[in-house]
Amino acid sequence: MSVHEECGVFGIICPKKENVAGIVCYGLYALQHRGQESCGIVVNDDGVFSSCKDLGLVSEVFSKETADRFPLGTMAVGHVRYGTTGGNTRKNCQPIEVNHLKGKMALAHNGNLSNALELRDRLELSGAIFHTTSDTETIAYVITRERLAAPSIEEAVSSAMNLLEGAYSLVLLSSTKMIAVRDPYGFRPLCYGRTADGAYVAASESCALTAAGAEFVRDVLPGEILVFTENGVESRREHCEKQKRKTCVFEYIYFARPDSVIDGISVHECRMRAGELLAGCCPACADLVIGVPDSGLDAALGYAKKSGIPYGIGLIKNKYIGRTFISPEQNERLDKVRIKLSPVKKAIDGKRIILIDDSIVRGTTGRQIVKLLREAGAKEIHMRISAPPFRYPCYYGTDIDSEENLIACRHSMDGIARIMEADSLGYLPVEKLNELTGSKDYCAACFHGEYPTKIPADLRKDRFERKHSERTSG
Repeated sequence: MSVHEECGVFGIICPKKENVAGIVCYGLYALQHRGQESCGIVVNDDGVFSSCKDLGLVSEVFSKETADRFPLGTMAVGHVRYGTTGGNTRKNCQPIEVNHLKGKMALAHNGNLSNALELRDRLELSGAIFHTTSDTETIAYVITRERLAAPSIEEAVSSAMNLLEGAYSLVLLSSTKMIAVRDPYGFRPLCYGRTADGAYVAASESCALTAAGAEFVRDVLPGEILVFTENGVESRREHCEKQKRKTCVFEYIYFARPDSVIDGISVHECRMRAGELLAGCCPACADLVIGVPDSGLDAALGYAKKSGIPYGIGLIKNKYIGRTFISPEQNERLDKVRIKLSPVKKAIDGKRIILIDDSIVRGTTGRQIVKLLREAGAKEIHMRISAPPFRYPCYYGTDIDSEENLIACRHSMDGIARIMEADSLGYLPVEKLNELTGSKDYCAACFHGEYPTKIPADLRKDRFERKHSERTSG
């Protein structure tokens, strides 16, 4: 628990004008799990861009009245955000819009550049003025600069990819084209589909295609540039196979929705398999297996199936809590876990429980959940985690904290169990990740510290804000 999602991107291009903003809203609802800080939509109506972006959930930002104010259009791009670089302010909301000599661009980004600070310094020295503190604006500037010398937007994107390092799945609009791009490692997912009436849809996850009424076609390949126009779709692959695929393994363990399929692998089946592997590696004598909603449920099913211990619903998640109703003062004194989760006392009372969760970061949330179950009458609580211990920070779009704040870096497994006040604790061994995905083509640097790219010099999430503050105070 407490690992934040990254972002979700969604784009559509239609053969004729229609309510594309409404379709994007459906897609963003399906991707809401990937980011709850802010959201935005940009609609392209014959080269005229209309936008709405703000802090909050999709339901908070896009009421029916707000969505109806968008014009009909042939293209639109949308974004839900959890920022891994830059603060949670309105100026960092996406998609980012750019007006330049050769036209307009709207850009939505999922990921995190590992060389963003270096690129930003270089751009500022050449005269660029930044209005946000997110690395997405850096990507927009690089593409725009390349576009001024390139014959087309897709050529500009291809040139920009020679400069960008790290994780980026992009959907962008020009006046006449929609482009979907995935970095050469394929860190973050991206796929596309087609509707019955000929519209093309690109999205972070396949579940968003379904929500928009599109049939899944395929995943965007690592390094691939897809160019969508009124004439169809063109694939450019000059950056493909430059690097070995390194899809984030935590997409399968936690981030993605269970009904999504990423690079041909079912997220639901991966989580079930994680539970089965846990049951083999970390058995326990118990009466009931329960999962922490939502990402622990599939693994709990797998554990129960493999162990033969009955599966049950032990925790209920309140799905109707927004993010804005609790005041800052209340935040300090209210138990957020009790607001979000409620134990099913009848199912838990007097039983030995195996509790399945996807991760332990700092340990605070896990300890509160164990306390809830104790109060509901659990006789024993055996925690089982469907991922290896977090020991290293992530630089590719997952908000995993610095090592000094990761509980697995400061305590032994027995020590963590004592902090959790659990009777026992077991993690999925890192060497079992190959069995989880059926492949070695994934990034698990947050578990073993073997990074596929150069580590950034400045690791702070607020590094752009700090740089501005240091310059203005000098």
